[in-house]
Amino acid sequence: MGSVSLKIGHGSARFNRATLCSSVVHLLMLSSIVTTNLFALYAFTYSPPSPSDTTTSSSSLSHSSKNMSVISEHVALILREIEESQRRLRQIERELSGFDFFDLSRPNLPPELHTFLTSHPLPLGRDARSGLTHMLSSVSHQCGKSPSALDLLTQYMSYKAYSNCPSLDPGITQKLISKACEPLPRRRCLTKLSGKRGGRLPFPQSLWNPSPLPSTGTSGIDKRMWVKPRWKNDFLIDDVLELAGSGGIKIGFDIGGGAGNFAARMAERNVMVVTSVLNSGGKPMNELVAARGLFPIQITPSQHFPFYDGIFDLVHISSALDEGGAPAMGMAHRPEALEFLMFDIDRIIRTNGLLWIDNYHCSSDERGQDLIRIIEKFRYKKLKWVLGEKEVNNDGHMQVYLSAILQKPNRG
Repeated sequence: MGSVSLKIGHGSARFNRATLCSSVVHLLMLSSIVTTNLFALYAFTYSPPSPSDTTTSSSSLSHSSKNMSVISEHVALILREIEESQRRLRQIERELSGFDFFDLSRPNLPPELHTFLTSHPLPLGRDARSGLTHMLSSVSHQCGKSPSALDLLTQYMSYKAYSNCPSLDPGITQKLISKACEPLPRRRCLTKLSGKRGGRLPFPQSLWNPSPLPSTGTSGIDKRMWVKPRWKNDFLIDDVLELAGSGGIKIGFDIGGGAGNFAARMAERNVMVVTSVLNSGGKPMNELVAARGLFPIQITPSQHFPFYDGIFDLVHISSALDEGGAPAMGMAHRPEALEFLMFDIDRIIRTNGLLWIDNYHCSSDERGQDLIRIIEKFRYKKLKWVLGEKEVNNDGHMQVYLSAILQKPNRG
């Protein structure tokens, strides 16, 4: 068994002893301030009596009582200022910690939401590093700013603890995410099983024949992508894997992967790919991806990716580049939002890893130039780069798409 050593007063954990000492110090400081002011007032207002001035003794007593009244008022004023300063400091601390984004006195607030959002004191007292005294709730504070988002959050958290979760609109989670309410609060209710009974097919048979069939059916499964090119913008998976060089590709991340077709093709080549999935039109795409034996994760491109730095050999992205900012915040087409997304993608790619921009639709010349300008900032090596037109809807109308394989440089 090992031993644990905690530093009292200087570490991140403080016991009651440190809190008691701090309180004593504060009381001594307050006493010193009050005593100093008393002596100062006494020195400025006191005048010694003269022997020949015995006839004015009664007026002196009256003057002394007035001086004591002035001193009392002055002390009371000092105490009020100290209390006001302490109140302001507590308010600043609450604002910095994020407690005041939600009004817990709001009527009709679900009890479970109130319980989750209520701050809890740290078990060892004030943290010396962060200065916080309470634990924070892990829910997006953006929900507290938007009345419509707060109403949805109220529906989401309206349930009886330890019972079944309420039957809500299947898209309520998606609606909350679209309003930048990430992360969502945890709930103390039991989820209902939505899948059909029966065992799944063994892997890899399940990749293209998920069973039992999810409620989405096989909608979204495409067996031609990345193996049968249609246009010059379409890269083949085997060609991209050959570009990886030494070390190869073992783990990847597909942003906005839909039904998981990219991850399925990579799985056939012994590459594990995590797929970010958002349900579309009430269809649980995550259910389809999981039935195929793949790993879905619920996350939007506008959220900080919950991965360590430099862990992926490959990041694959397409139309999700247009979702770099939260749509509800009006940031989806701002260059700054795209920059934040690209920098977070760069963060999770290892040195010499690959970024695969796959058939990104340049909806306008300005949008295309913004993306190219941002890519140039990273100084990636362009292993493949195709900017050209292709027909999408078989209507003869050509649109501009960008496909690129970019290698992250060694910045050491």
